[in-house]
Amino acid sequence: MSSNRSSIDEDIKQIEDEIRRTPYNKATSHHIGRLKAKLARLRERKLAKATATATGKGTGTGFDIKRAGDATVAMVGFPSVGKSTLLNRLTNANAEVASYDFTTLRVIPGTLHYKGTRIQILDVPGLIQGASYGRGRGKEVISALRNADLILFILDITNNAVKQHEILARELYNSGIRINSRPPNVSIHKLSRGGIRIESTVEVDEDFIRAVLAEYRIHNAEVIIREREPITPEEFIDAVIGNRKYLDAITVINKIDLAEPSMLGNIRKRYPDAVFISAEGNINLEALKERIYAALGFIQIYMKPQGAPPDMHNPLVLRR
Repeated sequence: MSSNRSSIDEDIKQIEDEIRRTPYNKATSHHIGRLKAKLARLRERKLAKATATATGKGTGTGFDIKRAGDATVAMVGFPSVGKSTLLNRLTNANAEVASYDFTTLRVIPGTLHYKGTRIQILDVPGLIQGASYGRGRGKEVISALRNADLILFILDITNNAVKQHEILARELYNSGIRINSRPPNVSIHKLSRGGIRIESTVEVDEDFIRAVLAEYRIHNAEVIIREREPITPEEFIDAVIGNRKYLDAITVINKIDLAEPSMLGNIRKRYPDAVFISAEGNINLEALKERIYAALGFIQIYMKPQGAPPDMHNPLVLRR
């Protein structure tokens, strides 16, 4: 298994190096299209092997959490960034808290009651670099994240928050999770004959599209792209693969009470839309609750039973 994985890793590195060395232009678009499609397929294979290995070892214990409430929010972050403390503050759960890595070894749920809604909050084990390919129980964690409605990136401002965010975003991307974006409006209808027909509302590189489809052994199809702006090559490959998960995310900067003013100012400039909190110091948690509520897009409908006054205490909660 390890030699097979090493072979996949080597193939991935070779293709990545070749893509970096090859300038993108009309003459090379077909070749780069094949390379990027091959790269995506290799990453899918590596992901599948990591998932199979984790399943075979029976490491899913404590990760199969039933959805509850009106929506599910998953907190993702490195070990010891304060997720368990935050869960306890938001939900009165009883997550174990300590100052060493990997305190949380399973998914711990809690419920946030806010403005008439019940929001399930999940504290998952800390992610580490390489989690998308199985390191540190990464596959189980990623699986829990894919089932959420919203992701909270929990970053420790005292421990290189920018690097943390870059690694977390990359691990989720490599796992097929697309953050704060929407699926490209691309339809691919396979045909029995006739080659590749492309219809698009924006300018597209047809050579690239044909190369990607050929790599996935699609030689007869109608491709319809209905977008206002050109899509990226990676977005088209995502559309071909078809198993991506698109989730909204909020960046939460924790431990602000421990940060120097200059550090805090720099991080605010880098992440202007982030919520800055201290879970331990109970700072700005109401603002975080409001951001979570707004991001989930709740609609509350107050029902009026026949012959009775409206029920103003138990609304029907829907999401946009």
